[in-house]
Amino acid sequence: MKHLKSKLLCILIVGIITGCSQPEKHIEVSPELFYKSVDKVMEIQIHDIFSPPVASRIFVYPDIAAYEILAQKSPKLKSLVGKVHELKPITKADTAQHINLELSAIIAHMELSKDLIFSEDRMESLQDSLYAVWKGINKDEFEKSKAYAFTVLGDIKKWMNKDNYSQTRTMSKFTVNTDDPSRWQPTPPAYMDGIEPHWNLIRPFVIDSASQFKPERPPKFSMDKDSEFYKQTMEVYNVGNEMTSIGDKSIGVATAQFWDCNPFVSVTRGHFMFATKKISPGAHWIAIVKIVGRQVNADVEDVVKMYTTTSIAVADAFISCWDEKYRSNLIRPETVINKYIDPDWLPILQTPPFPEYTSGHSVVSGAASVILTELYGPDFHFNDDTEVQFGLPIRSFDSFYQASQEAAMSRLYGGIHYRAAVENGLKQGLDLGHFIAKKLDL
Repeated sequence: MKHLKSKLLCILIVGIITGCSQPEKHIEVSPELFYKSVDKVMEIQIHDIFSPPVASRIFVYPDIAAYEILAQKSPKLKSLVGKVHELKPITKADTAQHINLELSAIIAHMELSKDLIFSEDRMESLQDSLYAVWKGINKDEFEKSKAYAFTVLGDIKKWMNKDNYSQTRTMSKFTVNTDDPSRWQPTPPAYMDGIEPHWNLIRPFVIDSASQFKPERPPKFSMDKDSEFYKQTMEVYNVGNEMTSIGDKSIGVATAQFWDCNPFVSVTRGHFMFATKKISPGAHWIAIVKIVGRQVNADVEDVVKMYTTTSIAVADAFISCWDEKYRSNLIRPETVINKYIDPDWLPILQTPPFPEYTSGHSVVSGAASVILTELYGPDFHFNDDTEVQFGLPIRSFDSFYQASQEAAMSRLYGGIHYRAAVENGLKQGLDLGHFIAKKLDL
């Protein structure tokens, strides 16, 4: 009997100990965390006023870091090594360490994003809140996953830092040719220098070179009334006047405002000039990724794939477009109209500070629309609420191509591009997007 009681007591003690020392929980990483990280980057970009090309670079590298980490375990994700220029294999995770790769991916995304923006404290506030929660759930898993994330960041940064970005920071400003009437001139109200004139020297991600998708030449500058250039200039002038007479009820005005996406808008009040901060063209399409992801209830791998492939297309689109902008160096409609037709005419949108041809929004929208169409089909209906934060209503689209066509035409409605820049720019982006989609096996 004593022996039986002792045995029962031992069983009871073991049960109590086992119940009091249950294993720590696994840290779950949801798609919402990636949305939150990207949204924070977008918020900081608006605050810090990054140019559209630079903003595209800030999106793409953190996405690739997260993608390559997840590609180790997900059959949905094929490594980008051999597809993206000069990208080397990352250090593989030690399986014996039981590293949470999804956790490492989101940590890598936030940490690299923080390195690429100015207002680091804004990203740190998000990180600190999440890190505190994760430590409370499973400190060991968090620390191991974070350590691995930093190992991968070392690999990605070595590759990233060879993309010529730092070299372009010290290159000369763009020289304005005041003797040639066809060449770009700084535009009001700020008369800013042309931004990123050396962006074509940035290493492309997938396209072969910055000039691979060089569009056909724009119409030759001429104020002869029978010339194509004059006709396209008058189209911008007349469309602008018609929309101004109608006012805010104009479909063209609403379209132009929705796709404005100009982070350089300057406002003058008396003797003071200040900037109103807006999202960039590439960021608008990155925002659409979240809309799509939530609509299809995408999992973490699908979300990271969508962000990464879209951001690659956007980044290469800017490299391609900026190569053409500073090659053709074409004058903006506002400058031509004010000098030769109507000195008091103003475009619906404020003219951004770089040459006219081709339209950046057209190229970027074309490229992004191809990627999203390859992933989710040609008849994907979505409601775009990206601009609600700027006081604009939701717009609905029946396909990504429809959205890209509207984004392109918004530049003509806005008075900042001729038709050639819109149509040829959209084709440039579509061609580039199809090339990238094929290279990435989408």
